[in-house]
Formats: sequence, structure tokens, C-alpha cells
Amino acid sequence: MAGYETHTYDVLVVGAGGAGLRAAIAAAAQGARVGLVCKSLLGKAHTVMAEGGAAAALGNVDDRDNWRVHFADTMRGGAYLNNWRMAELHAQEAPARVRELEAWGALFDRTPDGRILQRNFGGHRYPRLAHVGDRTGLEMIRTLQDHSVYEPKISVHMETTLITLLRSGNRVVGGFGYEREKGGFLLFRAKAVVLATGGIGRAFQITSNSWEYTGDGLGLAYRAGAELMDMEFVQFHPTGMIWPPSVRGLLVTEGVRGEGGILKNSEGRRFMFDNIPPLYQSHTADNPEEGWRYTQGDKNARRPPELLTRDHVARMIMREVKAGRGSPHGGVYLDIAWIKEKLPNAAAHIQRKLPSMYHQFKQLADVDITEQPMEIGPTMHYMMGGIKVDAESQMSTVPGLFAAGECAAGLHGANRLGGNSLSDLLVFGNRAGEYAARYAAAAPPLEAADADMKAQADQAAQEALAPFSRSRGEGPFQVQQALQELMQNNAGIVRTQAELETARAGIAELRRRAEHVAVDGNRGYNPGWHTALDLRNLLIVAEAVATAAVQRQESRGAHFRDDFPAKDDGQGLYNSIVARGAGGAMEFRRQPLRPMPAELQQIIEEMK
Repeated sequence: MAGYETHTYDVLVVGAGGAGLRAAIAAAAQGARVGLVCKSLLGKAHTVMAEGGAAAALGNVDDRDNWRVHFADTMRGGAYLNNWRMAELHAQEAPARVRELEAWGALFDRTPDGRILQRNFGGHRYPRLAHVGDRTGLEMIRTLQDHSVYEPKISVHMETTLITLLRSGNRVVGGFGYEREKGGFLLFRAKAVVLATGGIGRAFQITSNSWEYTGDGLGLAYRAGAELMDMEFVQFHPTGMIWPPSVRGLLVTEGVRGEGGILKNSEGRRFMFDNIPPLYQSHTADNPEEGWRYTQGDKNARRPPELLTRDHVARMIMREVKAGRGSPHGGVYLDIAWIKEKLPNAAAHIQRKLPSMYHQFKQLADVDITEQPMEIGPTMHYMMGGIKVDAESQMSTVPGLFAAGECAAGLHGANRLGGNSLSDLLVFGNRAGEYAARYAAAAPPLEAADADMKAQADQAAQEALAPFSRSRGEGPFQVQQALQELMQNNAGIVRTQAELETARAGIAELRRRAEHVAVDGNRGYNPGWHTALDLRNLLIVAEAVATAAVQRQESRGAHFRDDFPAKDDGQGLYNSIVARGAGGAMEFRRQPLRPMPAELQQIIEEMK
């Protein structure tokens, strides 16, 4: 198309993490021509930071496990706000997707008889996580990339950022973006678009998320007219590094606790035994010895309290810190070295099971985790909310626009169980790619939409270049830092009405500031310009979080209101929806939960 480098595909996939790669593979398998756009280099997606494993009821370590137990665990962990059909599909299809990954060359850890080994993880009743040491995400990306890179129907555009989706009538017909290295604009014509851009971590000050996680997919979808769902549910992983300051927030995998790691306060006491929720009391150990036997695969033992759901563990850690029983740098201690009391070869065992964690602490904090406890604290980790999608197809409320992975909502409800994220990428990345290709095959030709695309691209280019035209103005980094501090302090682990209203007012002011930011230099790799363009999406997702959190006046899952500390049964009957109103303002509504079929309700009752 005149004026822009133009590419035409059947399906455009935005994001090359686990969900994006799996979607591209599935779409190509249907015969679609696929464009794969990634913000960073191929293979550098944030999925590589997912360390613990992929949850799938293979039953290789405990034969009592099956999809029904996995389904019930996922619904219970999500406080029953989950899209039950997504939870059902995920539990049923995850084993096949993991075995498929194995067939494509993934080198999973093995049981003595050669099957995929599975480890314990928080919220899962049985050992369920298929893993590759503590580098599972890296192995997943390596395998998916190797499977897709030689596929002639897939074309990859690295270091490319989409800044708007293109529409014709009510359907999506492509996207418009730019090359980060040179600054040139790109126009992508596509009959279907799959968003697989991950989360929103860079809206917060302390996060385990990489620099790419600026809410791009959610912002793109919102501005295109799609609905966002359950944005109040932001997960803070209980264990992130807190010292030295340069690595604050860096993830410490839940696999440490899955292998027997315990949490202690400054008094040396295992505080997690102090408060075990009634819902989990029948499954949780009431003494340290039983918890240790559980992590070693004893089917008759109950899981240790360190493996309760992430929201509960994070709040327990913060309680110890606020009570003055925290570590010197404002966290608590995570100790895996104590297993020397149980295993004569403990040091070698830890290094074999947790190689990344061993090197991470040794190199970045000068801590030998085989000899010393780790100092850890909560870090913003995952977004349960996201783009509202259809369970079967993953299509959003805008025709032709699909979403999968962390940027899509529904599977996890109010709180995600550890390990469900990687199998989520596989199951719903596959579905999104398959259904996007089907949609594209039946969609009308793109030529009729070219005039609409050109007009929208011209407007997007003009808006993108505006920061260069301002001779005076605030820098974008200052606005981003102010937003991160605002969200960390007012929409974090514990929230109140006053804090959330402060966040909303602050976001409105930051939006005004963002409209006047100025950048210097040219369009060739210019971090200031990139940040200026990221601000629009960051402000959208921050406002969505604060708006939904203000409306949910109860505590449920990862959303904890200090002024409403209990669950409200009435508020547990709806999902939160935000969407762009006709006048451009963000609008909120409650959507009643769909009734669960009797057979699935019976599964949940049987598993209690």
C-alpha cells in the first residue's frame, strides 16, 4: 500500500511467546499464510521466564490425578469466577498438548521408567507439573520455535511493535506498526488477528515481567472495541528476589517450594502453619514432617502450607513483614538448604532440580541456596483478567480478533494456579490459531477494506510521530515511572477505596501529561519514542484495573480489599467487564456468570 511497507497474510499473530508460536503453528497447519510479529527477537519472549512447569493431569507420578481433579482445582483456585468451559477444555486437552510438545522434542525430566516427571505446585492436589528442571518455559520456546521456524507458511517480523488494529466495518482486517530498529512503518493486511502479547507487569513498580509487558494486546483490543474482563485480578507471586535492588522483583520459581522449600520469618518460624483457609484444611499438612513426605511423593501425606494458592501465600508474607518479623530488606526467608537434614546429597540434588535458581542467587546475590536461605518478597507476576474471549474459539467480542495466553481472560478466574499458565498457552494458543485460520478462510477479500486501512494507518502514523514535533515537554520515562509508583502504592496486594480512587485520579492526570510528552532524536532505535508509544496501552490497562477494583467491594482470589476483607456471595456471581464507551470514556458493567452444567458441578462437589 502506497507510503508504507505492506504485508498480506491470512492470519496475523501478534506476540511470539508460547501462545503466539502455538497459534502460528496451528494456523499454518490449517493452510493459512501466517505473519508472526514479535516485539523482541524471536526466542526472547517472556515465556522463557516461566520456570516451574506446565500443569497437565498425566497421572505419571500419582495415578489418582485426572482431568476432573485438575478442573476442580482450577475452579477452586479461581474462586469459581472462571469461565467453566475454558477450565474444562484446559484440563481435558492439556495432557495431549504436553505430549505433543514431547513428540516435537521437548526434553522433560523423567521418572525412573521413562515417563514425563511431574512435581508438586501450589493449589494442585497431586504432582501435576511436567517440567525441565526450573527452565521449562525456555524449553517450551525452544521446542515451539524449532517446530515453526522451518514452516514456509510462517513469516516472522522481529523487533516490530503494533500500534493499532485496522478495522473495516465491525471486523478487524489487520494492524499497523513500526520497526523498532529503524523506525519505519509497516502495514499488515490480514483477515484475522491473534493477540498473544502477554501481560501488564510494567504498569507496576515491582514486577517479575520483562520490558515487553506493557499491556499492548489489551490496549489494542480495547481501542478496537473489544471488551476486557476481570481486570481487578492481578496476581502477585509470593516469591521474588528483593536484594540487591538491581534485581528486585526477579522471579523465584514456585518449584523451590515444590521441591521442599519452606518459608520462615526473622524468628526462624514457619509462619505458613498459622493460617490455613478452611477450604484447604483437609488437604494441607499440619506438621512439617508430613509436608516433607508430600514433596517427596508420599501419596498418603498432605501438602505443606507453602503450596497453598499464591494470593494466600503473598498475603501471609506481607503480614509477617508488617508485624516486624520480616527479613532485613523487607521480605521473608525461603529455605531449601534445610533439606540437608533429610538428604545426604542435598547440595547436588538442589543444583540438579533447580539449576537456574542456584546460578541466579549465586551470581546476582552472592547467596548459595544449598547452604543459605533466600530473601524473597511478593512481586507483580501475572494478569488473570484480559480480553474477553469465546471459550471454544478464543475470538473476542470483535469479529476477526482472537486472543490467547495471558492477554486473554476467563480460564483462571480470580487467581491462577501455578503451572496453569504454560498449559494455557499450549491449549488456547492452539485453539486460537486453528479458529483464526477457519475464520480467515471464510472471510471476504481484503481489497474492499484497503481504503479504510490506509485512512486509519495515516492517522496512526500522525499520532505516533507527534512526540517528535514538541519542542518542549515532559519525558515519557518520568510519566511511566510515576504510573508504576501510583499503581504499586494504590492498586497492589492490599487495596482500599481511598487508594483506588487515588489511583484513578492519578491515572487521569498522567493521561494528560502523556499527551504532551516530547522525545528527541530520530526514529532509529529510540527508547524514548518507544516508551511514549507504550504509555497509551499502560494507561488503559491501569485505568481498567483501578475501575474494576473499585467496583468489586469484597475480597476474592488475588483481589484483596482491606475495607471489605470477606467474600460477598452476591459479588461472586458476576464477571467485571470494561469497554470503551461511545464518547471514548471507559465504561463498567457486571456480567452474570453462566450456569455450570450439572455434571461439572457434581465434579466440584465430589472433589471438595
